[in-house]
Formats: sequence, structure tokens, C-alpha cells
Amino acid sequence: MSTAYLFPGQGSQFVGMGKDHNEANSDFAKMVEDANEILGIDLKSVMFEGPEEKLKQTEFTQPAIFLHSVALYKTLDATPDMVAGHSLGEFSALVACNAVSFEDALKIVRRRGELMQAAGASNPGTMAAIIGMDDDKVELVCKKAEEQTGKEVVAANYNCPGQLVISGYTEAVKAAVDIAKEDGARMAMLLPVSGAFHSSLMEPAFVGLKESLENLKINTPSCPIYSNFTAKPTSDVDEIRSNLLDQLMNPVRWTQTLQNMIANGATSFVEVGPGKVLQGLVKRTDRKAEISGHQ
Repeated sequence: MSTAYLFPGQGSQFVGMGKDHNEANSDFAKMVEDANEILGIDLKSVMFEGPEEKLKQTEFTQPAIFLHSVALYKTLDATPDMVAGHSLGEFSALVACNAVSFEDALKIVRRRGELMQAAGASNPGTMAAIIGMDDDKVELVCKKAEEQTGKEVVAANYNCPGQLVISGYTEAVKAAVDIAKEDGARMAMLLPVSGAFHSSLMEPAFVGLKESLENLKINTPSCPIYSNFTAKPTSDVDEIRSNLLDQLMNPVRWTQTLQNMIANGATSFVEVGPGKVLQGLVKRTDRKAEISGHQ
């Protein structure tokens, strides 16, 4: 019997996140104060008081979710057998398995958020959720939309069976949404995001993050970490570094990650961080899996 700890990504944030923990737990509160000092910004007030528009800006969203997840994890007496994080959550997972320090990860997450927000501004695009359609059919929808518009749209997040997020140029994503509806998707809708994440439109962020990752100190993790890029476990420092960079312009293989964790003996999953998104994805991937969470 193995326990897998999971950490959420962008989209799980909400105004007031972490406030109850901050009031109830001095260790959590200290990490929040430390984060403010490390980053030189008042992340605490953005998390606890908003406004929502500010919290939704990628440069704040990413460090806020990371801080909530890691500070909460540190208050638990947890010894995971394996870890994984959804997109941004991969950095939280790296701290949880002692591969990267809290301070180093916080700085690079803030940088990642800034770079992705800037990439979204310089290469405008969007994302959409396609529900109730097999992955291979969604991939075909993307191909049709690309042929129709001459613009890129690709699979970005394989979230669970029957739920896939696509990403690319707005015109192509809108065309894919229309085609998916015609081809029998239960739901196809644009998402309120600030960029076409996990597509080639993130190339400016890729270039900037490469330099930061080259200087990031990574230790051998205390348990295997499952990469978004490969969906496979690794404890290799060089592989962890390259996977963190490669996930920026490639799909998050979350469905495959969960399936591989289960195949490798995971019997229970614990989500740590704001919201319950990943708990839902686990249930839709394997109804028998035991799942709980700390929000």
C-alpha cells in the first residue's frame, strides 16, 4: 500500500485562500511572512484579501497556490511514497520530496508566473475545456481546427478520461470548440486564462525559465516524483530539471500520471493545496482509489 501526495496548479486559487490556516497555525503563518520577505511583495494580502482580479494574474496566482500548498504540507506529518503536481504543482511536489528548498522554489515559481504572463501578452492565445470526448478524438478536433485556421491548437492538459484542455491561438481554439460540439462533445467551452499555456506560444517563457532552471539547486528526492512531461516517475536530478522546462510547451499528462501511479502501487491519494480539483480527477480516473485532501 502506497500513498501519493498531489499538488494543484493554476485555477485552484480563491480570495481568502490560506487565511484560516494562517490564523490557526503559527508554522503556516511564519512561512507566509517568510514568503513576503523572500519575494519583496505583499503576497499575503493578495491571497487573503484580493482583489480577485489581482489574484488571477499569473504572476501572483502561481506563487500564491505554491505557498498555500507547501506551507500546508509542512504542517502535516507526511511521508509520501510518491508525489506529483499539476503543472505549477510540480514545484510544490519537488519541495514535498525534498528535492528543492522552499525559498528556491518560491523564487522560481514567481519568475515562472511573470514569464508566462508576459508570454501570454506577447503571444495572445487562450485555452478551452473539452468534456465527454475521447482523447484521440479531441486530438483529431485540434488537427481539423489547425487545418481550418492555419493556426496552432494542441492538447494541453490530459486531466482525466473524458476531460481534456486544449490550448493555442484564439481563432484556432474557438474553431476547435465549434468542431468538438459538432462532433459530439458533451461540453466545449473557452476558459478564462491569460495565455495559451502548454503550447508553443509559451516559447518566450521557455527561454527565460531555462536560465533560471540551470541555476536551480536540485537534490535527489526522498521519493519518486512523477513528471507532467513524461507521466513517469524519476529521482534523477538532470531529468527533473529538463522535465520542469519541457512541461512549459508540452501537455500535462495528468491522466497518464495517475494511471501510472496506480499501476505502481498507489492505493491512496492526498491532495494538498487550495480547492479539490485533483480529488475529482482521481475519482474520475479510478473509482476505487482512496482520496482525501487538505485545503
